Amino acid sequence: MTDLVLSDSLTAARHRLAAALADAGRAPGAARLLAVSKTKPAALIREAWQLGQREFGENYVQEALDKQAELADLDDIVWHFIGPLQSNKSRDVAARFAWVHSVDREKIARRLNDQRPPGLAPLNVCLQVNISGEASKAGVRLEELPALAEAVRAMPRLALRGLMAIPAPADTPAAQRAPFARLREALEALRARFPDADLDTLSMGMSGDLEAAVQEGATLVRLGTAIFGERRRPQTND
Repeated sequence: MTDLVLSDSLTAARHRLAAALADAGRAPGAARLLAVSKTKPAALIREAWQLGQREFGENYVQEALDKQAELADLDDIVWHFIGPLQSNKSRDVAARFAWVHSVDREKIARRLNDQRPPGLAPLNVCLQVNISGEASKAGVRLEELPALAEAVRAMPRLALRGLMAIPAPADTPAAQRAPFARLREALEALRARFPDADLDTLSMGMSGDLEAAVQEGATLVRLGTAIFGERRRPQTND
């Protein structure tokens, strides 16, 4: 992808998000773009950064660490880990990321808490919810969510910020909105349960369902293909 194409696609993504917010009657800036840069080279991330993008989502730990090393001069870049997290990778994620969206069990949360370096701010955490009840998909079940949230809130090196979900694909706007509505309702229930918590994040919506997610209150939308184009498979063991 050339500079010109990246500029065009990133501008189009920003306009699309702004239009979705306006259609939903929400304030400009009420949701922000997370550029999903998995399998994309560091040079392309640098170009996006030069175009004003600051938050990037990665799925594969070793690939992300390599990019972080190459982009170490970009001191205001914000790295989000959004993929499945294996226990043997948690130390690197705890030390090198500002956000983790895929916490779905207490064991992983505990490792991230214990491995977060004390000189860093608490790690921002979203709990991943299996909102469509798919057997093949990661995520905590809705009925187990309050207990996991309670446990994470007690961990001093983690900051529980909200929820994340990847619903099953749906063909109509109404079908797309239904699981996002359930996730929003789950966050509202957690806010009522923990009124002193800073639960301000709904990480939901991707290139195919951004508008539905924004209608239901998304605050972070994860766009990869819409910004960077089609992906190739990474050369990684993650």
